[in-house]
Amino acid sequence: MLGGLLPVRIASGARLIEHREILMYDPRTLESTLRATSPMLMVFLQGFDDENRTQQAPGLPNHVSWTLGHLALTMHRAADVIAGFNEPQTLPTNDWVHGDGTAGDPSRYDTESVRLGSRPISDAGAYPRMRRAVEIFEAGIDRLGSEVASASEASLTREVRWGSRTLEAGALVQRVIVHNGVHAGQIADLRRALGMPGVIG
Repeated sequence: MLGGLLPVRIASGARLIEHREILMYDPRTLESTLRATSPMLMVFLQGFDDENRTQQAPGLPNHVSWTLGHLALTMHRAADVIAGFNEPQTLPTNDWVHGDGTAGDPSRYDTESVRLGSRPISDAGAYPRMRRAVEIFEAGIDRLGSEVASASEASLTREVRWGSRTLEAGALVQRVIVHNGVHAGQIADLRRALGMPGVIG
C-alpha cells in the first residue's frame, strides 16, 4: 500500500463528519513505483531523436526535450524535500546550469528553461541531445528513488511544503509519480499528432 490519509465520511444529520485513519507509507513500494515510471515513459520515446526532439504539434503544449528536463528537475526538487531541505539544492553541474532560460546546451539543461511555468522553445541547441536528456531524466529518477528508499515510514508522514501546498512527504512522492504519468500521456498525444506509429499493443 502506498499509504497516506484515508478519508472516511459519515453522514450525521445535516452534517458530514470526516474521520481520517493514518496509514504509513511504504518506502520500498513508493520507490519501486517511481522507478517503474521510467520504462513506461521510455516506450513513448521510440522514434524521437536529435532531429525531432523539439518538434511540437498544434494545440499541444510541450515537446520531448522540455518534458524530459521538466520531469528530471521536478524529481530533483522533490528529492531535496524528501532529504529534509527547505530550499532547492545545487544540482549536478554536468547535467544542469542555472541561467536565464537560454543557457542550456547539448549536454545540460538550464533549470529556468524547464521549471514550472516555462515554455518550450524550438531551438534544439538550448536543450541536451536526446541521449543526454534521457540520462538526465534517469539521474532524477535515481536520486529521488534513493532518497525515498532510505527514508523511514515515519519521516514520509511529515508535512512538507511543495509550492503553495502543504502535504505529507509520502504524498509528494505519489504526486511526482502521477506527474511522470501525465507527461508520458502528453508524449503519447504528441506522437499521434505527429503521425508517428503506435507503440502500445
